[in-house]
Amino acid sequence: MTIWSPERAVLESNLSFYEAFAAQDFDAMDRLWSKRHLVACIHPGWQALHGRERVMASWRTILAAEAVAVRCEDARAHVLEDTAFVTCVEHVGNARLVATNIFVFEDGVWKMIHHQSAPFAERPLPNETVPPRENLN
Repeated sequence: MTIWSPERAVLESNLSFYEAFAAQDFDAMDRLWSKRHLVACIHPGWQALHGRERVMASWRTILAAEAVAVRCEDARAHVLEDTAFVTCVEHVGNARLVATNIFVFEDGVWKMIHHQSAPFAERPLPNETVPPRENLN
């Protein structure tokens, strides 16, 4: 039996979320979401969805659509007792999105209670230098 740190276990649950998304596997997606806690989801360009029924209906619609490549990178987990959050970069088709996924420890497993993703602009961080623009004249 492998014993993982809480952060590693959360990252594994996060990975399972993106695997279910990429495989368009609604049953796997359904198993990942909490059944005992209030859940919410904000898909890019959508209004906030509250409640398991509405959230899972949105995933059923999304996963039934034409397949697109989905992957996650730069995932970072932060555990706060029985709650955790992951920030990451999603690649969905040609879109690059920033995402936050929130999990709760439920029945010995990290279950998702919130997913939010949105497009973001590539900008340097405040402490990074901006390369000079080329003179176009």
